Amino acid sequence: MSDASLNQLALLGGSKAIAQEFSPYNSIGEEERIAVNEVMKTGVLSKFLGCWHEDFYGGPKVREFEKACAKYFNTKHAITVNSWTSGLIAALGAIDLEPGDEVIVSPWTMCASATAILHWNAIPVFADIEAETFNINPLSVEKNITPYTKAILAVDIFGHSSDMTALMSIAEKHNLKIISDSAQAPGATYKGKYAGTVAHIGGYSLNYHKHIHTGEGGILVTDDDNLAERMRLIRNHAEAVVGDRGIDNLNNMIGYNFRLGEIECAIGIEQLKKLPGFIHSRQQLANHLADGLRHLPGLQVPIVKPECTHAYYMFPLLVDPNVIGCHRDLIAKALQAEGVMVSTHYQNLHLLPMYQKKIAYGSKGFPWTSEICHRDVSYQKGICPVAENINENHYLGFGLCVYDLSIDDIDLIVGSFKKVWSNLIHLRDYV
Repeated sequence: MSDASLNQLALLGGSKAIAQEFSPYNSIGEEERIAVNEVMKTGVLSKFLGCWHEDFYGGPKVREFEKACAKYFNTKHAITVNSWTSGLIAALGAIDLEPGDEVIVSPWTMCASATAILHWNAIPVFADIEAETFNINPLSVEKNITPYTKAILAVDIFGHSSDMTALMSIAEKHNLKIISDSAQAPGATYKGKYAGTVAHIGGYSLNYHKHIHTGEGGILVTDDDNLAERMRLIRNHAEAVVGDRGIDNLNNMIGYNFRLGEIECAIGIEQLKKLPGFIHSRQQLANHLADGLRHLPGLQVPIVKPECTHAYYMFPLLVDPNVIGCHRDLIAKALQAEGVMVSTHYQNLHLLPMYQKKIAYGSKGFPWTSEICHRDVSYQKGICPVAENINENHYLGFGLCVYDLSIDDIDLIVGSFKKVWSNLIHLRDYV
């Protein structure tokens, strides 16, 4: 193979810089298999009862996993649920949302962060993001507060905590609750505390492609006794339990089956033990990747703010087309041809059809067109200019959680980037 072929971009007919596919990330080992088999031997795969009973709170593995999570994250309570979407619904219901209340949320997140708000017939209001962290911008949050605002849902996207000091100050000033959607940030820290534990309620996803997982699942954390019990009630058929429990506040006591089983919790117990090692390994890989890329002109590597650590669910980059001389999408196409599977778009939730057409429950525009909605909330393009611009022109993401990578693999990725950058003059002429 000639040097010319090796140096020529694969997109333009040369050889790929990375010939092999990276191995998929798999955090499940022998420990989890043993734990599952032990549960199977008991025959008890779930012990929840949807009535007031000793087993209302679940079986032995559920309680063991919750106790381990509370200890690990240093919170008073940890509550398992069958998905993080379920966790968000339970958290929002627990804070006494009323129909028509407004909850401020980032547009740069998975759709459930906002649809969980709609679930309670409350109204999502989108605030813009910080370009540095992709997290919700406290200045934009402040501008979006109205007399109808009830809560802020801060998303610790990609593994970096939101600016909780600023957000909690805003919440205290306006008597709001804060929920931390730390689905992608278990193990990340903020000023000495774990991401998700500074808010009134926080939590993490246990979905299969997260740092640790149980296939599907989620963990809610809080230090508030009342909020914890309300989330447990919503998790498990609240309406059937409140009478016998002597619960007087029936607001949002519409319960569900959001319960996580014994097998999943047995897996979770073993996964949680591995989380520090997984985070440390990913941080080492991310730091090595950042060191290799940070000197490429027009490319910004992830920023980690002071007194924070990053869990690197994603390795987010920003491309400056004015410096590079070609659009972000073309850079991504060239990198993909070399074997680096980068993504070019994340989310701008306010631009999804549901918000553009304001169609959710039924076909008549409920809840926006109903009397419970206090004002005309705008979801027009332009309300989140930073998020929109980054998504359209600058964002480039690499899924560190997708692959089981070594330092040698990171060197191959760095080499691919450098190959593309050394061929920008040729790439600019690509049609």
